[in-house]
Amino acid sequence: MAIQLLITGGTFDKVYDELHGRLYFEDTHVPEMLERGRCGLDIELRTVMMVDSLEMTDDDRQLILANCKRAEEKQIVITHGTDTMVETAAVLARGLEGSDRTVVLTGAMIPFAFGSSDGLFNLGSALSFVQVLPAGVYVAMNGKVFAWNCVRKNKDRGVFESLETGKAV
Repeated sequence: MAIQLLITGGTFDKVYDELHGRLYFEDTHVPEMLERGRCGLDIELRTVMMVDSLEMTDDDRQLILANCKRAEEKQIVITHGTDTMVETAAVLARGLEGSDRTVVLTGAMIPFAFGSSDGLFNLGSALSFVQVLPAGVYVAMNGKVFAWNCVRKNKDRGVFESLETGKAV
């Protein structure tokens, strides 16, 4: 069975404008990442939006939820900006409560276009986790997976960590 991969933007897909010193969106890097990672999975790819998660609205989160609900696939990976990933995970968990879907959100601290990005590793991890986890909503970052309600972004350290010290799923 296929995995639905929803793209929403975030640092994952940003590129750098050297002339103006800003990060912005052109197109998603996910197809290139899947190719580079030699992904052998059946992936249904859909770009839902390309926004910085700090600019994501409640309507944007509802659109992501609607895409999860209407997906034929039961396993869903979402690329998302890291700053508000947990907020979106909460909306999805409430909206999908009692469903048979496994949803894993992932992102990157460094844009893929920079070459030293954590995005490729995080994407591969999320695709692995979504295949083995029970139904629910999760966040996969830094090689770890967390239940949506037991994780936070530690901005000082640049990692995601469990709210329950040292615990991951």
